[in-house]
Amino acid sequence: MQSPEIEVKVPVASLSIFERQLDQAGFHLETPRTFEQNTLYDTPARDLKARGEILRVRQYGRRHIVTHKRHPDNEDAASMYKVRIETESEVSDGPALAEVFTRLGYGPAFRYEKFRSEYTHPAVPGAHLVLDETPIGNFAELEGPTEWIDHMLTLLGIDPTTCITLSYGKLFLAWRDRTQSPANNLTFDEIAQPVLAAAI
Repeated sequence: MQSPEIEVKVPVASLSIFERQLDQAGFHLETPRTFEQNTLYDTPARDLKARGEILRVRQYGRRHIVTHKRHPDNEDAASMYKVRIETESEVSDGPALAEVFTRLGYGPAFRYEKFRSEYTHPAVPGAHLVLDETPIGNFAELEGPTEWIDHMLTLLGIDPTTCITLSYGKLFLAWRDRTQSPANNLTFDEIAQPVLAAAI
């Protein structure tokens, strides 16, 4: 299924405080905290990255999901929202699909992991908020129509100027540059101690 993905990320300094804010704002926990592992695939020359595209296989609990993302044709570079055209489908055998990609010349290029909790809000069916615990900090992602995102930022008392649109890959690269970490992937085994997202 192909659709536009509109989202923003927000650094979360305290999970417990933020979870209480979500409860008070009427959010419903749809999927409890679940481990998620993502692998991005690309050619040795990183052709997809050069075109601003990603090809990803995600394992979320027992589910396997393949996703392709690209920039929209008429992208507004000044927008506070991250907008991507996303084609996504659930597959029954993620490792088999990964093998197909590898045989076609698309090898693993980057891995990132997190624990994700998914929330919904009755105000807009289909829009959702996820709470991600990553090795370099905690983030909330709000995904839905821009009006819904704006309303939820106000409802949760979040300053829009704190929102970011960087991917986890770019956040990792910025973190690695600052810390001089030798890690090559955003995984818990390569990054031993999580740090506060406020440091991002």
